[in-house]
Amino acid sequence: MGLPPLASGPHGPDALRPLLDTVLHALHTGAATRGGPLPAGGPDTVAARVADAAGDILPDHGDPDALRTLVTALAEGAADPAHPLCAAHLHGPPLAVATAADLAAGALNPSLDSWDQAPAASALETLVTRTLARETGATDALVTTGGTESNQLAALLAREKHGPGLRLIHGANAHHSVPRAAWLLGLPEPVTVPAPTGTLDPAALDEALTQIPGPHLVIATAGTTDAGLIDPLPEIADRCTTHGARLHIDAAYGAGLLFSDHHRPKLAGLEAAHTITLDLHKLGWQPIAAGLLTVKNPNDLTALHHHTHYLNADDDTDAGLPDLLGRSPRTSRRPDILKIAVTLKTLGRTGLGTLVDEVCTRADQLAALVHDHPAFELHAPPTISTVLFRPTHATDHDVATLRRTLLTTGHAVLGRAHADGRLWLKATLLNPHTRPDDLTTLLTLVESSLEGHTPR
Repeated sequence: MGLPPLASGPHGPDALRPLLDTVLHALHTGAATRGGPLPAGGPDTVAARVADAAGDILPDHGDPDALRTLVTALAEGAADPAHPLCAAHLHGPPLAVATAADLAAGALNPSLDSWDQAPAASALETLVTRTLARETGATDALVTTGGTESNQLAALLAREKHGPGLRLIHGANAHHSVPRAAWLLGLPEPVTVPAPTGTLDPAALDEALTQIPGPHLVIATAGTTDAGLIDPLPEIADRCTTHGARLHIDAAYGAGLLFSDHHRPKLAGLEAAHTITLDLHKLGWQPIAAGLLTVKNPNDLTALHHHTHYLNADDDTDAGLPDLLGRSPRTSRRPDILKIAVTLKTLGRTGLGTLVDEVCTRADQLAALVHDHPAFELHAPPTISTVLFRPTHATDHDVATLRRTLLTTGHAVLGRAHADGRLWLKATLLNPHTRPDDLTTLLTLVESSLEGHTPR
């Protein structure tokens, strides 16, 4: 047996072609075997199936059928975000064109830590990040692994600008990565401002900025993970200007509204931020990961400058080779920008805006179905594409048990969220191919499971 073929090089495409056929067939077989949005049986059953399929992961002699076996097992045991009844989290189904581009990125394997490892990829990243930065009123953007890294980077840039005494101030509705960023960076304990209606209270923010010594980094949210709510950004920006506070907006969920002419006004005030988190693996339909952090003042990025002789030697930089180490705290970094670039150019603003409008419309339709159904209670009309609802007269225990029943049977995937002191089922609609009939089916499954019937 000869050496295994490589994915790139002159013979790479020929080596990949039959393997891709194997993968596509395995994906089809696994999805057909699963038959729904989630594998039935719960964690122990799924783990046993995977262990049985995997067998000895490191055998003495290799198994030429491993690709088919393991991809089939993974597909059979997957939570399929493209299934219309898989609507728990901000876990979107990736576009086919983006996934195809991701294959090319994997085959070519550029590493964006030095120009000589990624000549074209680094140039493409510059073009795309600046284009997306302009959409938010910023000047530049860094590619990240998602909202958590973007929020941590935003706090890091603010700390380097204002010193280790920086106080983070965020709403009670903020993403969990915000206080964690303060902990990782050795910053003082963050200040949590009330969010009684699910969004940050500007009056309470004003009081915190007045009473608590600065410097301050205020973190607002455009698209909360529980209900998809958007903080009152213009009012928050005004408070920050009055008190000289730096503003970061976590728009990991909501930033996709920028592509929609209809929904873009919901993000008024976004342009006031010093830094903004975007996640295009949410309302951008990219394979994970596809995060960005936009930066209004490019001088802030000097905080990330890092030098090592073998990647960005001074004489190389002086000779015109781009210095990539200051574009991320990571060293080896894959070209996630390729799939983003392909998607932006293939669909354009109008195509992406249509997808955003579709999922927001589905959320409105689900909310209307819940509102008109006597067996359900709607929390509130959706702001983006998240709908919170619960069976009428159910206890929190009933809601939690119902959700787990749907998960373990594999019939539907719904999330959970606490609001107004109660537990709610959460439907996060990110699949633009979901149809109104699918929403009716979802509610029927929930109602049947609550009554103890076996859903069909």
